[in-house]
Amino acid sequence: MKNIVIFGAPGSGKGTQSDLMIKKYGLGHISTGDVLRNEIKNETELGKTAKAFIDKGQLIPDDLMVDILANVYDGFGKEHEGVIFDGFPRTIPQAEALKKMLSERGHNVAAMIELDVPEDELMTRLIKRGKESGRSDDNEETIKKRLDVYHNQTAPLIDWYEKEGIHHHINGLGELDRIFGDICNVIDNL
Repeated sequence: MKNIVIFGAPGSGKGTQSDLMIKKYGLGHISTGDVLRNEIKNETELGKTAKAFIDKGQLIPDDLMVDILANVYDGFGKEHEGVIFDGFPRTIPQAEALKKMLSERGHNVAAMIELDVPEDELMTRLIKRGKESGRSDDNEETIKKRLDVYHNQTAPLIDWYEKEGIHHHINGLGELDRIFGDICNVIDNL
């Protein structure tokens, strides 16, 4: 089983690369963004609570996210190829909670794959995505807040996963096929 954390700033290509990994390796996919957008769209209590945090550019409380993800993870059944965690964890306490949740099931994170993209390129990608998709959180002011949150709260995870011995740095700038090839090299050697 190859559980993988795909990691990077907003706009680094996590969703695009996750789609390619799903096709090639048959992995499940848990995108916290998709899970939360679905809850918001369906106007569930969680969705309303989550929307209040997201609209301010803040992170969802850890205990809430871990419970949601455990539910979704268990939905894949006991005999799956592995799951890509996309957009989670975002803080060290979340990484510790994910490790504990998986450990309780006899599983672990096999690799953390970091997509590294320069900030000016992230801004360009996200503004373009906002225009194409109509996502309300892809506007310049919210993007800047999200990147600040990433640098201040999320980037420290790189060191945490390095200490765990499962961090893999990928240059996320350039040709899609080259980036995916670099990711495949990591997965094939797990």
